[in-house]
Amino acid sequence: MQRNVVFFFLLLPVFLFSQKTIHIKSADITTKDEANFPGAVILLGNVFVEVDGATLQCKKALVYGEDEFLEAVGNVILKQGDTITQTSKYINYDGKTKQALSWGNVVLKNKSMTLTTDTLHFDRAQQLLFYKNKGVIVDKVNKLTSVSGYYYLPIHKFTAQTDVKITHPDYLLNSKHLDYFTKTGLAYLFGKSTIKGKDSFIYGEKGFSDTNAGQSYFTKNAYILYNDRRIDADSLYYDKKRAFASATNHIVMTDTINKMILKGNYAEYYRRLDSAFMVKKAVAITKTEKDSLYMHGDTILLTGKPKNRIVRAYHNVKFFKEDLQGKCDSIHSNTKKGILKMFKNPVLWTENGQITGDLIVVKNDTLGQKIDSLKVLGNAFMIKKDTIKGFNQIKGRDMFAKFKDNQIKTVDFVGNGEVLAYLREDTPKKELFGITKTTCAKLRFIFKDKKIVSGIFYNDEETFTYPPSKLPENARKLKGFLWREDERPKDKDAIFLKDLNKEILSKKKAKIKNEAIELKKK
Repeated sequence: MQRNVVFFFLLLPVFLFSQKTIHIKSADITTKDEANFPGAVILLGNVFVEVDGATLQCKKALVYGEDEFLEAVGNVILKQGDTITQTSKYINYDGKTKQALSWGNVVLKNKSMTLTTDTLHFDRAQQLLFYKNKGVIVDKVNKLTSVSGYYYLPIHKFTAQTDVKITHPDYLLNSKHLDYFTKTGLAYLFGKSTIKGKDSFIYGEKGFSDTNAGQSYFTKNAYILYNDRRIDADSLYYDKKRAFASATNHIVMTDTINKMILKGNYAEYYRRLDSAFMVKKAVAITKTEKDSLYMHGDTILLTGKPKNRIVRAYHNVKFFKEDLQGKCDSIHSNTKKGILKMFKNPVLWTENGQITGDLIVVKNDTLGQKIDSLKVLGNAFMIKKDTIKGFNQIKGRDMFAKFKDNQIKTVDFVGNGEVLAYLREDTPKKELFGITKTTCAKLRFIFKDKKIVSGIFYNDEETFTYPPSKLPENARKLKGFLWREDERPKDKDAIFLKDLNKEILSKKKAKIKNEAIELKKK
């Protein structure tokens, strides 16, 4: 039994030595100075030490064996396998807590990045690096700077806070707080963040950026700026290489040159093609001299350079302006030429009047503020409510109107002209004393203060005036009469209301057909 106890005590120093985390391998001079450095082994010149599996080289070191503590001074080089190499002026290492503190021109390198700072903390147990007084990380593409930062070595994740910057050859990223993965170049952004490129600027308060691929995605208070355009949305995606952006929900796309705003809930923008489209409650708002024009379509498409922009709206198109409203299946507008074309069952309303035809073409002045002329090609039909009851009507093959200061001046109907007009006494009671019907090859009306002051009829004119009692109600409408007031948007919000177009039109056309049959019978 005594022999076993002696054997145990002989092995104890070896056991304790094997548990130590700091092992002295070599030095030019090894000494002690108990007066000034009690309990320390002093190593001088070409010091080589093993620290928890890592190696450390320096000019001078103090090793406190009992406390498992190391102080290294001068050209310190710390290596952890073949993955991490760090240089600094000083290192303190606590073998019990596995904590290292380096300062003085600290440079740490691994396979994916280089970190430079003045003071660096290293938790070897968690493989965590952190600094609190400015640091710089450089990888293959990016340079990242921040006031404070944490780097998780196993997952190559860097968390940076306060004045964070990522400098890329093509842009500069700023953020209040981000998580950055050095191996993949992925960055997760928190707080106020911006990405500034040569021709774009992105802002958001929560997002993601693939710095290698040049792709970004923001989901809070996001917007993107170009030279002539701004896009705001609940969420924004941007691909720099493709010069492509998409936006979702509560989108406001502002065209500063053409004074136009697009709104909707999904949009895509292609910068190189100078094109954008908007869907999901899409509306284009154009500012005019006195008010704004609101136009809605299932899809709104913008193409062309800023000074030669083309605006297209497709399907269920409606627009509203205080003095003008319209509806059709699709619209084509050329901002440079000031020409707007309305296709498929187009209709225009102004005050108590309506204009329809196969194709309506509106020509604006060069500033797009005032109407210059109006053309209706094919089945042109103008209807205006009588002051009391009924409708004054003019129709022909084509119609051509001229305007001045947004007021209609002349209207020409060419081909198969027909007029139905209510004649009333010029008295307070405005009694109806006759209804005229005129047919001719061509006719012209001249307006003043929105009222007809004269009419000219050309070629084979035939006019008949009927007493009201001799012309029944069903004969007081020209063939093709279709009053579409129930489709008219009453305000800018009504442009989003969908009409049962096919059902409404088919019923109205059936009614017109029946009325025509009744007239023939009589």
